[in-house]
Amino acid sequence: MTILLLAGSPSAPSRSTRLLHHVGEQLTLLGHRHIKLDVRDLPAQALVRADFNDVGIKAALALVAEASAVVISTPVYKAAYSGVLKAFLDLLPQFGLTDKLVLPLATGGSQSHMLALDYALRPVLSSLAARHVLTSIYATEAQVSWSEQQGLVLDAPIVARVREGVEQLSNGLHALQQTPSWQFADVPFSQIRCSV
Repeated sequence: MTILLLAGSPSAPSRSTRLLHHVGEQLTLLGHRHIKLDVRDLPAQALVRADFNDVGIKAALALVAEASAVVISTPVYKAAYSGVLKAFLDLLPQFGLTDKLVLPLATGGSQSHMLALDYALRPVLSSLAARHVLTSIYATEAQVSWSEQQGLVLDAPIVARVREGVEQLSNGLHALQQTPSWQFADVPFSQIRCSV
């Protein structure tokens, strides 16, 4: 089972992308494979014009389709997720996240933007038919820092939330792997997760 790390930041380097890569490293330590997709690296004209014939767009959509889980990161701008991420999510088919587990991550300037994930991004992910959208992880800029000497430094509460999110995603993937799809087609994710 493959996990897609989907970076929705228009800039590099970015706190949200560094947090995303950290989550990917933690998943690797638990034995999971992941691939990375930075939306900002897609052809801008093709993304904005929804050019489904573009080779880069086709490849990106195929990565989403093939993934069993998606970890999505975004900075919060104007109390919402990034426009470049919105442009990409708009390209997904109506049920583009069917049967996938999704872990949303975001970084923002202050705690006052932390509900942007629940009020802006979560409804979109649910409308794309994600099997389960896990509890979001939000960090302020002060809680995620970077230096050449130390690398990524996370405040203790963020470390704990990342650990919990990674464990939930890992347990969910193991449950999906062990259960034939016909057995849990109509079973709520919470029941599957509890069986691990």
